[in-house]
Amino acid sequence: MATTQTGSSVTTTKGADVTNDGPLVTDTGNTTIAEGVVSKVAGLATREVPGIHDLGGGAARAVGTVTAKVGLGDQLSQGVSVEVGTREAAVDLKVVIEYGESIPQVTEAVRQNVVKRIEGITGLSVTEVNINVTDLYFAGDDDNDGDDSARVQ
Repeated sequence: MATTQTGSSVTTTKGADVTNDGPLVTDTGNTTIAEGVVSKVAGLATREVPGIHDLGGGAARAVGTVTAKVGLGDQLSQGVSVEVGTREAAVDLKVVIEYGESIPQVTEAVRQNVVKRIEGITGLSVTEVNINVTDLYFAGDDDNDGDDSARVQ
């Protein structure tokens, strides 16, 4: 039986429309992917891009650091918000970019990597990746870790 495919539907030579649900919906069963899984993939994919220092806004990073130290929370999905359907996912990211990097170039690289990783790992189609640059990181911002010496003694 011959078929023609247009968009997300397949039409057979007998004229019957068969919905093409993608790799997660098959004749033998369905696969569902939790939002937490997609969040972790998106977070890791974002961190792989050069020029990204961290994810999350200032308050979220501070709370994330504290919760990670006491063994609560998941820093992999910090700064990542996703909506996951049966075939598609949408991603919102909050990122901190290293000073001196081109924000448009870094964010485009993040978009491409997030789409590639999510689609490759989960089989979901990514409809959008929205990026909110919340801060710039300057070398030396973290150098005060553990240095509690006073300026005046």
